[in-house]
Order: sequence, then C-alpha cells, then structure tokens
Amino acid sequence: MRTTHRSTRTALLVAALAAASLSLTACGGGDAGAKDAGSARTTQSAAPQSPTSAPAAPATTGSGESATGTTGTTGTAGGSGDATASAAPAAAKGGTVADAKAPVCAHGDVRITAAKADEVPTEHVVLTATNTSGRACRLLGHPLIAFGEIQTAKDVPPVAQSKPAAPVVLAPGAPAYANVRISAGGVHEDNKVVKEFNVNLFAADGPAEGSVVVAAPAGGIAVDEKVAKTGYWTPELRNGADEF
Repeated sequence: MRTTHRSTRTALLVAALAAASLSLTACGGGDAGAKDAGSARTTQSAAPQSPTSAPAAPATTGSGESATGTTGTTGTAGGSGDATASAAPAAAKGGTVADAKAPVCAHGDVRITAAKADEVPTEHVVLTATNTSGRACRLLGHPLIAFGEIQTAKDVPPVAQSKPAAPVVLAPGAPAYANVRISAGGVHEDNKVVKEFNVNLFAADGPAEGSVVVAAPAGGIAVDEKVAKTGYWTPELRNGADEF
C-alpha cells in the first residue's frame, strides 16, 4: 500500500511539472508573436510619419525659361530689349512725317569721302556722306558724279533698284552711302586714271548749284565711263540692292 501511494504522488508530481512547462512555453511564444506584430505595425506607419520634403524649384534652361515653359527673369529682360529696339531713332528707320520737314542737305552740311570696295580687281568705290551740320537734314536722290571736267564728263546714271523706300534723313554725325561702279575690272583701253572727281547733290527743285571735289582713294582709280553707274544714297549698303 505504501508503494502504491508513493507511486501515485510521483505520477502526479511529474504531471504537474509537465503542465507547468507547457504553460511557460505557450506564454513565451505569445510574447514573441506580440513583438513581431508590433514591429510590423511600426514599419507600416513609418512612411506617412516622415517629414514632408519642400517642393524642388523648377529647373531653368539657359534661356531663362523653366522646364515647364514659364518665362523667368531673363525672358522678361529680353522683352525689355525688344521695347528698346522699337524705340530706335526715326533716322535709322528711314524717316517719318516729322523728318519730311528737315531741310535738304547742302554741300556745306556734309563731308563726302571715297573708299575702294573690298575686291580685286577694283570695280567699285563707296561714297560716304557724313552730316557735319549739327542738325538733321535730308539727303535726296543719288550723287551726281563727274569723272573729269564737269562740262564734258558723262553723267553717271543711277541704278533704280538701289533707291530707298523712305527719305534718307541724317541725324548730326550720321552717314549715308552710295555704291558706285567705276569699271568692269582689269585693264581696258577705255580706262582712265582718276585722282579726284566732282560730286554734286540734289536740292529740293533739282541739282544743287556747284559741287564738291572728292579725292580718289589710294592715289587714283581706273574709271571706264561707259560702264560707270551709281547707287542712291542709303543709310546702309544693302546686299542685293547695291550689287551691280
């Protein structure tokens, strides 16, 4: 009987120890699961809790325009440049109604010089008339050129295609130009060496009285009066219109 009671108590003790062990194991597993769940929740909520970054400034191109097409400061400056260009003096734009009231340039109002064109052989010279009067004046028509004695020299005809569309009004110190063909190039029996020649201007009612003597460039030019032609006075030499 004693052996039976002792065996019974031993069996109960072993069963209790086993139950306690199972309980501890179950509790430990529950803690680990809770920790894992907590970690997952923290990871999922991390993204929306991060500070919001400030929006990046739009990238700009070298022309002052943003990548989205918005005009920047440089573009605005460009607009100002266009406004400045549109306010150019009337003389540079070929004349206005007010310019028509400017007096006609007389011989004493301009200084006329001649230079060879940049070509070989020389077939053209360029006349420059600079306003030295200190006031605006109108330069009419084309230069009246005489390569020789005024009484006997052949008139140099003008080229119609070079005539400007608007009056040529010279501000003080401003120049006008006329392209002049003097020969067909090369040596020709009709060529004559000219060291100076006469240039006259137009008045309001026709050729002005008198003329000015202009020195030929480089000590002399070879002139063939049969092929000589002159362009009209223009604020600048224009490609095409002055090529003849």
